Amino acid sequence: MSNTNDTNNRDLSWLSFNERVLMEAEDTKVPLGERIKFLAIFSSNLDEFFRVRVAGIIGLIRANKKNIKKQLNFNPEKVLKKVIKTVHGHQERYGKVFYNSILPELQKHKIMLYYGRPILKSHVGYCRHLFRSNILSGLQPVVLNEKSESVPFLENRKIYFFVKLRHLQEADTPYYAIVNVPCENMDRMVQLPSIRGYAYWVFLDDVIRENIAFLFPGFEVLGCYSVKLNRDADLELDEAVDLLDTIKSSLKKRGLGLPSRFLYDQAMDAESLDFISRKLKLSEDDLFKGGRYHNLSDLMAFTPGLPANCYNKPMVPLEEESLENTDSIFDCILKKDYLLHFPYQSYDYILSFFNEAAVDPRVTEIKATFYRVANNSFIANALISAAKNGKKVTAFFELKARFDEENNLKWAQQLQEAGVLVVFSDTRIKVHAKAALITRKDGDEKRNFAFLGTGNFNEKTAGIYADHGLLTANKALTDELKKFFKVIINNNKAVDFQKLLVPNFNLIQAFEGYIDEEIARAKKGKKSGIIIKINNLQSQVFIDKLYEASQAGVPIDLIIRGICCLKPNVPGLSENIRVTRLVDKYLEHARIFYFYNRGEERILMGSADWMDRNIYKRLEIIFPIENESHKEVIKKLLDFQLQDNTKASWFNEKLENIRKKEGKTQLRAQQGFYDWLAKPKPTFDELSSGQ
Repeated sequence: MSNTNDTNNRDLSWLSFNERVLMEAEDTKVPLGERIKFLAIFSSNLDEFFRVRVAGIIGLIRANKKNIKKQLNFNPEKVLKKVIKTVHGHQERYGKVFYNSILPELQKHKIMLYYGRPILKSHVGYCRHLFRSNILSGLQPVVLNEKSESVPFLENRKIYFFVKLRHLQEADTPYYAIVNVPCENMDRMVQLPSIRGYAYWVFLDDVIRENIAFLFPGFEVLGCYSVKLNRDADLELDEAVDLLDTIKSSLKKRGLGLPSRFLYDQAMDAESLDFISRKLKLSEDDLFKGGRYHNLSDLMAFTPGLPANCYNKPMVPLEEESLENTDSIFDCILKKDYLLHFPYQSYDYILSFFNEAAVDPRVTEIKATFYRVANNSFIANALISAAKNGKKVTAFFELKARFDEENNLKWAQQLQEAGVLVVFSDTRIKVHAKAALITRKDGDEKRNFAFLGTGNFNEKTAGIYADHGLLTANKALTDELKKFFKVIINNNKAVDFQKLLVPNFNLIQAFEGYIDEEIARAKKGKKSGIIIKINNLQSQVFIDKLYEASQAGVPIDLIIRGICCLKPNVPGLSENIRVTRLVDKYLEHARIFYFYNRGEERILMGSADWMDRNIYKRLEIIFPIENESHKEVIKKLLDFQLQDNTKASWFNEKLENIRKKEGKTQLRAQQGFYDWLAKPKPTFDELSSGQ
């Protein structure tokens, strides 16, 4: 068993991942439009981090219960201090890249964005008109002084102005005001009239700033500072009550959580900060210096009219010829399995899988799991059609998918109204598996067809997340998937899985066994090897096992996007472990597991990361890749990602992201894999026969 010195703190490790996102925004080789998107992603990521993780750390500190702290493998006070220091450093870098690099690059394209600069006289009148005709009705200014017994409730993640005032008749009495910035009802980025061929843009905040004095007749405005409050956004779920009712009531309270970060313009004077801190009952740990602007995740919607070369070259989804030229996707799947790679290949085949099932008179039953559903889900609509066509449809909805609870609840209710049997998980466990099972009559026989994937049934994210999905009629797999649905629908625990790996059944034991096989070979001086590609690695069970394998001489490559609590390259502990972090156009979301297995390479993929929550508190599916041609494709993908010297970086034991040095040949894994998939290839049978 490792001690805490042998592992990284998960929250500091996550901040290292978000720094890797920031590095893409800082990289001048990245197209300008993409750099702006990475700034938006960084800001959005950090916001959620404070709403959930930092809120949890602060909760531990406030609880101040020794029995709780004894169970932790970290000191919450020390971690919070490191988090604050790290975040401050990242935000300083963020401001520098935006002001010193992004704005000048926009200007080269004749795009001017007001960012802490006075608005030109040519635009003052336009901004005044916009303020009085469109914006003013959405503002609710509240004036305060020391005698004010209450202050307005600051909603979670909303932007406000804290205004310092001087009363023209009571100069000795300090006055302040809080004014909302109504971004939820208006575009954050406002286009202004062009001047001499330059397009001008301004933040909604600055339009209000320019006209703020209009709100306070009889006062002089001494200062106007942007502030934002993050609140604890985790839902409190009580096992003793109905989950559906709890989710509904908790969603209403989500914005009422305790503060986890008060972000304020660092230009704010000490007197003003002291006043607002006391009135909002904030501690010093709640206070975070920020810049003039908050919620810069809104930059994701900023479309200033940049030319095409300021964005990544689009990758048009590739077609799977046999699925394109068929009258029935099920007839194709009966002939062979299909392993699809999104977004490199079209997600339309998954939509066709459900749409055909909805209308095919031979299809009798459909079962599917839903973790994060698209707002306008074609798949959910297909299930509604199927139910109306008399088919037995069962949809398992995970209501506890953080920040998607409301959308999932909406779709669950619509499906119920259409006659779909909707099943919800309970408070104790989440169902995170990505799977569907369709039953179709084939004469007197019933055949089952399955989809097993690494990503959600979500058409929107399928275009921006790198995932994989297997369409199969393999009886061994479909029979086990039937068992899995009995587990999640009927709570059947008397199930024996042989092909599928499922937490709380066989997942830990199977992976430990696979690693043990590699350890045994390495100790005999024989070839061994492990490649693990996951989003997060935190589970001590698997960290210890990987350390053991490294010490036995097993070469191990980890491709980990986010949290990595394992420390690589430590002599005597993990010198045979390398960790690669890949951040590029698409979000790397797939989980892939490779074991050399005496040359009979074992490859699996699925929904589960190596986190305690995944292996103990969720129901996941890891499924085998047994088709040899599919194995070759996955091996090629892993090779591209390990050889990437453009978008991949090393992650070291100090939580640092070290750029891989570019060689004579630049290799970019995502583009390389797409180009490789696009080339015609011989089948595995042709390769085997030497054709």
